[in-house]
Amino acid sequence: MVGPTSNGRARQAFSVVNGGPDPAPGSAASSDCGGIEFTREDVDALLNEKMKGKNKFNLKEKCDQMMDYIRKLRLCIKWFQELEGSYLLEQETLRNMLEMNERKQTETEAQMRNKEEELNSIIVELKKNYMSSQEKFAKEEADKFAAMDSLAKEKEARVAAERLQASLSEELGKVQREQLNASQKISSLNDMYKRLQEYNTSLQQYNSKLQSELATTNEALKRVEKEKAAAVENLSTLRGRYNVLQDQLTSSRALQVEAVKQKETLANEVECIRGELQQVRDDRDGLLLHVDTLTEEMVKYKECTGKSFAELDSLSAKTNELEATCLSQSEQIRTLQEKLVVAENKLRMSDLSALETRVDFEEQKKLNNDLQDRLADAELKIIEGEKLRKKLHNTILELKGNIRVFCRVRPLLPDDSAGAETKVISYPTSTEAFGRGIDLLQNGQKHSFTFDKVFMPDASQDEVFVEISQLVQSALDGYKVCIFAYGQTGSGKTYTMMGKPGLPELKGLIPRSLEQIFQTRQSLRSQGWKYEMQVSMLEIYNEMIRDLLSTNRSCSDVSRTENGVFGKQYTIKHDANGNTHVSDLTIVDVHSTREVSFLLDQAAQSRSVGRTQMNEQSSRSHFVFTLRISGVNESTEQQVQGVLNLIDLAGSERLSKSGSTGDRLKETQAINKSLSSLSDVIFALAKKEDHVPFRNSKLTYLLQPCLGGDSKTLMFVNVSPDPSSLGESLCSLRFAARVNACEIGIPRRQTNSRPSDNRLSFG
Repeated sequence: MVGPTSNGRARQAFSVVNGGPDPAPGSAASSDCGGIEFTREDVDALLNEKMKGKNKFNLKEKCDQMMDYIRKLRLCIKWFQELEGSYLLEQETLRNMLEMNERKQTETEAQMRNKEEELNSIIVELKKNYMSSQEKFAKEEADKFAAMDSLAKEKEARVAAERLQASLSEELGKVQREQLNASQKISSLNDMYKRLQEYNTSLQQYNSKLQSELATTNEALKRVEKEKAAAVENLSTLRGRYNVLQDQLTSSRALQVEAVKQKETLANEVECIRGELQQVRDDRDGLLLHVDTLTEEMVKYKECTGKSFAELDSLSAKTNELEATCLSQSEQIRTLQEKLVVAENKLRMSDLSALETRVDFEEQKKLNNDLQDRLADAELKIIEGEKLRKKLHNTILELKGNIRVFCRVRPLLPDDSAGAETKVISYPTSTEAFGRGIDLLQNGQKHSFTFDKVFMPDASQDEVFVEISQLVQSALDGYKVCIFAYGQTGSGKTYTMMGKPGLPELKGLIPRSLEQIFQTRQSLRSQGWKYEMQVSMLEIYNEMIRDLLSTNRSCSDVSRTENGVFGKQYTIKHDANGNTHVSDLTIVDVHSTREVSFLLDQAAQSRSVGRTQMNEQSSRSHFVFTLRISGVNESTEQQVQGVLNLIDLAGSERLSKSGSTGDRLKETQAINKSLSSLSDVIFALAKKEDHVPFRNSKLTYLLQPCLGGDSKTLMFVNVSPDPSSLGESLCSLRFAARVNACEIGIPRRQTNSRPSDNRLSFG
């Protein structure tokens, strides 16, 4: 029994009583727990308890110890739930009493405040009007002074611009004079060049004349040798002068080229100076325009200032009137206070019951404070109990294994083969394998398998969901959870996951999981938890991803899909934190089970199905339903984010039995290829190989965080009891045994939110 101590807080230690006295009436733990109570030390010892055994290979002894340990944990959780219920009931009673006392106290104190608040509001409003008038007047004066300062600055800038224009005009005249001198020098050089050309022409004519005379006097040359020597000397002199003239001509050409370059440089400088002059002129025009604008604004400010003075006079008159009104109201207040004092004296003298009322009020106030303390203690105990429940709950799931396998055998159907009365499936009844074992008989040879749970054909949908309800709760606690159904075509995968529409008792795992999540979300609101839910659905059809909630899909899109061509390509990406995203996928915010049911119906109509010889309505794609959960507790500042993935895989089938042709043949080949890739991944994980071929198919790459990460994963292997499907059933059970032998990472809670629009996250 839990009772308050002297410091107002309920004690947190509980004693383990076996066969002791009965607990007091109203005890939180006396209803269904057999008088057993737990202390904090007992709970810690229970969590840290280790399995002891003389022989570590004695599986029966270990199994018994494990079942006993799980029974103790469940008993502890049940005791905490009952204790939490009693605390909630007591909390509601205390809250009602607290609200009643607060209403009485508020009504008693409210009447004394009304008059005082009205008068204070009138005085505050008058003071505000007076202060706003003073601030407006000061602001207008400051604007006036600023306008006068800016006008003086504009005048100074205008004088400086005129001075700069005069200096630029002088520099421009100087440059023009230098340009004129350069032009004169160039013209004189051109004249000299022409004279040199004429002199060169005359020398060439004279040279030709000498050559003709030399030819005519060649015979007389021997006689006149002295004349020859003189002529030769004269010729050499002429050649020297010719070379000198050639050098002068070359230097003149170089000077001309240099003069042309200097002329171009001077022309560029003149253009730059003209541009600067034009810029200065534009700046001057802009400044003049700004000065005119400021002059107009100054005139407007003068007019506004005149109006402000008039408004200030009127406000001063109003202020005087309000002050007079305030004085008169102060006198009225004084008179009312005197009357109030007289009335209080009369009331104190005449009514003796007022004192008793005040004493009762003080007692109620004290009781109110005591109730508030007890309410705070109850809320703390509820929060601690919830934390301990989550810890115990996840301890149980970790003891059961992070990746678990359940087997479900469907009942025999009227369409099964004629030899179906021959039983090929049996269930062992030994203590170790009861409820966990299944045997297949093939050609006189028995094949035995053991899983975490085996559901016989008579198991109801509710019994199946009870076994996974704790796993669904882990998603609300901030863990990543993945549940997928595997098996051959017609083995009951879609029935297990979705159930039959329109029949509430035949609802599958997906609708029941959503109902549990929304019910738990509603119950956790009293503890300060607020949850947001987001849903997305896709299918993998012929190794292509299709968005089942997209609003842009049409019949033409479906036809293109059947031909293997998609209008939009979806890509799968993994980030550094181990999260998986599908680009451009539609994500919908949901607030109730009805909204999710509508989306499930929409997805079911869009999903690819077809008829084969093994199933009238066969799923031709892998269906993936994802619910993202974000929770925030404002009182404890906790944040969690969980992900629930529910997957209905397409059925494996042999081409010889399904009779698939055409498009159905391509679909069957794509399904078998992806399931074969899933088998390769499971085989690599079971052997702990360094390389796991997740990229071999879209399905395995999408499920990578669930199979090789830190997710809590559960696989349903669905089996048909039809003897004609014995080979496929044996393959499915062998694959499930490999899955059951895999070890994945330890699950981690997601305590920070991840935003992502149009993204589907598997981890």
